[in-house]
Amino acid sequence: MARKPKPVTWYIATPADGIIERSRKTGTPVNLADNVGQVIDHPSPCANLWFDESEFSYFRMDKRVGEVLEDTGIWPAVWPIRLWTVQPLGETGNWSHHHYPYRLLSHQIRVLEETDPLPALGANGREVLDVIRRQIPDRAARWAADWDTDPQGMEERRRNWRLCGTRDIGRGEWAQAVADLTSYSHRESAAQRWAEHLATNTVDRLLAAGGFSQDAVDYARSRAADLIVATQHQARLDTYVLDALRGVRLDSAPSTVAA
Repeated sequence: MARKPKPVTWYIATPADGIIERSRKTGTPVNLADNVGQVIDHPSPCANLWFDESEFSYFRMDKRVGEVLEDTGIWPAVWPIRLWTVQPLGETGNWSHHHYPYRLLSHQIRVLEETDPLPALGANGREVLDVIRRQIPDRAARWAADWDTDPQGMEERRRNWRLCGTRDIGRGEWAQAVADLTSYSHRESAAQRWAEHLATNTVDRLLAAGGFSQDAVDYARSRAADLIVATQHQARLDTYVLDALRGVRLDSAPSTVAA
């Protein structure tokens, strides 16, 4: 007996007020929060399918929730966002089914319901947000202070971390590439970028009046971004990769690296 295809869930992300950001920027705001259960026609549909004639030519939706924060028009990265499930109606299309197989465009949608926004930060979104809110504030000043206490020593240590691995911990540059590929393969690249921006914005805010050098702030930003990616993929990557991303060698006493 043939299996029925699994129903597809389509998502749209908005800021906290429920308005599609691209619609706001074109002066025709569409508020999903005010239209749950309702059908919405695009206020200014473009004539050429499927080509962007304006900032807001279509309703843009994703079936891979980890990519829903891409191309929303929301910037800078903020939290919370709101996540909505929608049903595309009428004719639908895409710019490129090869490059954007998870994206759909339409001129009409039905707003189904609001849903938990955390999966927009990846399958481990709850832990990602917890690290941003609880761990990074505790660590940011220490990372920056480590750098300013010994800039030359930390620069050398970071270079060794980036280019050289040990028996127990991979090299940083390679671990970052593995994480990027993992995000791509799980369709969570947008989730990774958004979480990285939330993490680095948190560092900027916390260190703004701390008197640290710009190099120290940049170092703390990079540590926060790598820690977030490790959290995003902590159930997918082994300790050899995760400890590199977490900067275990950067926080420990210098040791001889493997040849």
